[in-house]
Order: sequence, then structure tokens, then C-alpha cells
Amino acid sequence: MKLGIGIGWRPEIAAEVEALTGIDWVEAVAENLCADHLPGSLVRLRERGVTVVPHGVSLGLGGADRPDAGRLAGLAARAELLGTPLVTEHIAFVRAGGPLTATPRLEAGHLLPVPRTWDALEVLCENVRIAQDSLPVPLALENIAALISWPDEELTEGQFLAELVERTGVRLLIDVANLHTNHVNRGEDPAKALDELPVEAIAYVHVAGGVERDGVWHDTHAHPVTAPVLDVLAELRSRVDPPGVLLERDDAFPPGAELAAELETIRGTLRAAARPETIRVTPRAAAPASGAGNSRGAGPLAGKPAAPGARDRTAVAQTALLSSLVAGTPAPEGFDHRRLRVQSRALAAKRADVVAKVAPELPQILGDGYRAAFLDYARARPMSGGYRRDALDFAERILISGGLADPVAQRRLTHWWEDRSGPRPPRRTARIVRAARAVLVGK
Repeated sequence: MKLGIGIGWRPEIAAEVEALTGIDWVEAVAENLCADHLPGSLVRLRERGVTVVPHGVSLGLGGADRPDAGRLAGLAARAELLGTPLVTEHIAFVRAGGPLTATPRLEAGHLLPVPRTWDALEVLCENVRIAQDSLPVPLALENIAALISWPDEELTEGQFLAELVERTGVRLLIDVANLHTNHVNRGEDPAKALDELPVEAIAYVHVAGGVERDGVWHDTHAHPVTAPVLDVLAELRSRVDPPGVLLERDDAFPPGAELAAELETIRGTLRAAARPETIRVTPRAAAPASGAGNSRGAGPLAGKPAAPGARDRTAVAQTALLSSLVAGTPAPEGFDHRRLRVQSRALAAKRADVVAKVAPELPQILGDGYRAAFLDYARARPMSGGYRRDALDFAERILISGGLADPVAQRRLTHWWEDRSGPRPPRRTARIVRAARAVLVGK
């Protein structure tokens, strides 16, 4: 399956993406799409013959729990709606706690690395097989960027990915920016990882920008692609002709001309790195579209459940780590405490940024005090649901803890919370009366 050159579709740059020439396909975050209808921009792109691939971020296939059936059904529905040739997700965990550990459920709001251990691998493989059986098209999984390393890991990244492919037959989405991130943050050699992983299983490649601060590389997707990332792309291209390469951008969106220039730089890098003697590797046959055959891999453990106790041990380890990051519990033994603090601050900052996007009224009401107030809230209140629930809990905490000094802001925040926390939104008449009253009192 040849995808070609693509770009991440985001609502903020939908018009710019439609205007780009030479785009063969786009990737859209699955959770940002409705399961029963598409944004007009994606409809128009599909009518032009542009392939749309849904990219999931919330399954948490690397977590100790088995995949949630509802989330899998939602991803499958989006795949059907888009008529896509495949769907993608991440090798990561995004939540921990719950019944396996008899502790409160915690949400990371971010992709966190799984330990490269045999226990974690067996749990991941079983979760992948469950996902494959639930999806109507093949699945590909992405390597993630990480600020932290697990102690006592038993496999390198390349070995871990190779074992995963061997046991499940899953395809790979290789993010070269994430390989560079892990080189800076964890001292891992991208070339070695590429040497060890099965390049014939690559479905496509991600390229994205980031920035280095105080010796830590932040995979922001909000900066231009840097030369070191393009160097890793060239390393990969010298080994294999990937079926597809995609530029990701998730924030600080530049004008369309800058996106077009980055795409041309990527094309140039691929052309320059292609060696005449390099023969394009044909990816291994995709698993059947549905049914039990979708979970049969080639490895000796294919089809077997995780070893006894593997899920429990993985659950305890992941819950201890996530609790230290979002709830202030002591750091698990063997972790770099400085890196954990960096990761903890990054998670809280991301929560603040995303809540500001899903509930833009909150920074408008709170003004310059929004960020400090939210970070103070985040230190005391781990996220246990989605970002919309987080926004409501944040507003509720402010109201309960004494409210705001400005009576107008206090009234606006109270009304905002009441409108969204009830079983149904207020009637149109109530909203009109409230708006008129606000004007009369000097809003």
C-alpha cells in the first residue's frame, strides 16, 4: 500500500491543507472526529481522492488494562466512515489505577512510555490482538517520545518493536522525530534502533518539529522540523523506501507556504537519501480485515495470553509511576527524580493548555490568573476523566474555595459552571435573560 507524502489534518489549518498541492493523504486525530459524520474539509479531500487515516491517541494499548470496548468500537466506526486502508495508535499507556490495583483511576492526559520488559511486552501483545480483532482494517503502532526511562529495562527499543511485530503481525508507524527525542533524552542511538527494527513492517513515517531546553528535547509539534530529525529520516530512507511519510503539526500553525516548504524539504531529504542499490522492501502481508485470524502473528507466543501475573505487575508499576507524576506520591525506585519533575511539570502544563482550548471561556474569565490557578489546582487534583471533566472540576474548585474577588468574573464563572454541569444545558430563554442581565450590571 503506497500512501505517498502527507500532512496531519487539523481543524485550525483545514483550509491551508486543502490548498496544498502534491498531497497524497492526510492523517486526522480519531478522537477529534465524530463517528457518524465528517467535517466538510475532509469530505472535500476524500472527493479529490485524498486518503484519510484516523490516528488514535486514547486507547492506551501499552496499559495494564485490556482495551476498552467502547473506544475500540469508536475507532472502528471512524475507520468505516473514512473508508481508510488502516488505522494507527501508539505504544504507550495513558491511564493507570483502577480495579487491578484497587486504587483510583488516574489519567495522564499524555502518552507515557511502557517499560521495555518481557512482562510489558506480553501485555501489549495481548492488547494488540484484542484491538486487531475489533478493527475492520489493519492496525499500525507508533513509537513514542519520552522524557523518562524505566529502570531495569530488558530490551532496546528496536528489539521491543521487533518482538511486537513478530508476535502479532502488527504494522509500525515510525516517528523519526521521536527517535531523535529519545536520542537526546535517553541516550538511545536512532541508527541502532533502525538496524534492529523490522523495516519491512513499516506502514508509514512521521516527521515533526520540537525544541531543546536545558538539555531536554521537547517533542512539541509546534516548531519547524530540525536538521537532526531530517538526518534520522535520511537514515531510515537509506534502509527502506517507506510507503508513506507525513508531516505533523499540532500547534503554533504557520502559514500554508511554510507548511509547503517543509513538505518540499522532506521530499528532498528522501530523494537525497535514496541509494541506487536500495531495493524497496514490500511490507509483510496485512492481517485479515476482521475475525480471529487478525490476531495470529508469526512468533512462538502468538495467540497466547499474557503470562500469569504480568498484568498485575505491569499495573502496579504503571500506577506507581503515574501517581508520582500527577498526584505527588513518592517516586518509584530507580527513576531519575529530576526527569520525573520535568515530566510532571510538562503534564500539568499540557493540561492547562488543553483545558484552555476545550473551555476557552475559562482563561477569558480568569484573565492573566488562569494559568497559575490551574497549575495550583493540578498539583492537588489528578485528572480522572477527560479534559472537559477537568475543566468543570477546576471551575468548581475555584468556586468552592472562595471564588473570585471580581464579582462580575465570579458571576460569569458560576453561570459557566452551572450551564455545563447540569443534566442538560439551559434553555435559550434563560441564556438570553442571563446575557441581558449581565449587560445591565456592567459586564
